[in-house]
This record gives sequence, structure tokens and C-alpha cells, in this order.
Amino acid sequence: MLSISRLRKSRFFALLLIIFAAAFLWAGGDAMLRSVIPQTRELPPAAAKTKADASSTWERLHRIIFLKTAVEAKLDKQRYIRLSDIPLPLQQAIIAVEDNRFYQHAGFDIDGILRATLVNIQTGSFAEGGSTITQQLVKNLFLSQERTLARKLEEVILAIDVELHFSKEEILEMYLNTIYFGSGAHGIGDAAAIYFSKPPFHLNLAECALLAGLPNAPSLTSPYVDFAAAKKRQAVVLAAMSRHGYIGPSQAQEAKLTPILLAK
Repeated sequence: MLSISRLRKSRFFALLLIIFAAAFLWAGGDAMLRSVIPQTRELPPAAAKTKADASSTWERLHRIIFLKTAVEAKLDKQRYIRLSDIPLPLQQAIIAVEDNRFYQHAGFDIDGILRATLVNIQTGSFAEGGSTITQQLVKNLFLSQERTLARKLEEVILAIDVELHFSKEEILEMYLNTIYFGSGAHGIGDAAAIYFSKPPFHLNLAECALLAGLPNAPSLTSPYVDFAAAKKRQAVVLAAMSRHGYIGPSQAQEAKLTPILLAK
């Protein structure tokens, strides 16, 4: 956990960053960045216009200032699953494989960004994003999938803002309710029903690890698409859980050998 003094410093820094970025975007800085940094994915004209309309400077500022209202408007409360109804092994599996420093950072992880930057330099592409769970949440709620510097800046600003307004438990809960698990499953409630015909609370460790491995590439690793790929990702998740101390090596091996009984 962050100490109180470090937390206050990080929040003060975050507030300064938000004020600076808001002023930057208000002054048209996003347009300047788009003119300098080429987009890595081109949208069809109609989609590009829709994204441009939805990402106006005013809407960006409105999201930052009235963040809680903006977040609430995006959540599907009818299918929302509380964290208390999501098994702890699933929470731990997601953190272990997606963002193992989730409880230490303030929305963005410098170590993760540096690691991703090194990978991108080595591969000569934008293969890694270094995104935290908080960053993935704001991207799912508000942002497009385009990979530009302007969008990444907005993602970091919103992630910091989310960390200032919500607890870690609330952020993890919202993430698990908005992430895509493949095969039409949006959120953990859908995922547990579509893959295992049960509520999340009744998932065992093997099922939790399999589901936690899907958001990385849901269209490719869904067990309904490629069961072998899903099992490989499950093994990656179990290894990460063991490496970070959530389970022991014997538990990981036992879960790996537990039969997966799919709903279909």
C-alpha cells in the first residue's frame, strides 16, 4: 500500500497534471499532437467523424471535472456484479496477470511504461502499452482503440482522476464488470454464465484462471474458439499467481489439471 505521505504527494502531482493537461487540451493541444504524431490505425470516414464528435475538448474536460457522473452513466447496473460476489481467486488472477502492482501505483505504472517502451523499441512497433487495470478501465469506458500519443495522454489523465475518486476495490469491481471476455461476454457476470452456466461466486480456481486469461486476446483465446489457446493462457495466469504468492506451486498444478466443463 502507498504510505499516507506518498499518497498525498501522488495526489498533489496528479492534480497538477490534470490541470495542466486540461489547459493543454482546452488550448487545442490535442490537435497539435495529432498533426505531429501519425495515427497507427485509420478509421473509416463515418467512424472517424463519430470519434471526433465524441472526443471534443469540452466533453474531455466534462469527463475530468464530473468523473463520477460520467462513470456511472457508462455502467450497466442491471448486470452489475459486486466485488463481494466475485471470488477472491478471480480477483487475484486478474491482478497477477494484468497489473501485479495494482495496489502500489496511482493509476499509471512507470515501471510498466518503461518495460513496454523497451519492448516497443526492440520490436520496432507499438506492441506493448504498459497499461494498468485503471487505464484499461477508462479506455473501456470512454476511449477509442487508436494508439496515438494524444489518446494515451488522455488515458493517463483519466486513470489518475479515477484513482483520486474511487477506491482500488471499486476500480477492480468496475473493471471486472466492463472488460470483454470473448464470445459475446461483456463483464464477469456474462462470462461466468456463457462459459460455465453459473454465477461468478461459484467459479473454482481453474475456471477463474481460465477467465482471467481471456481479456488479453478474447477473440483468439476464447475456449469456444481455441480451447488449446485458452488452456495455455490459463497456465500463464496460474504461473503468475504462483510467482506473486497468491497460490502455491501445487495449487497451480492441481488447477491446471482440473477438467474444464464448458456450458456449451
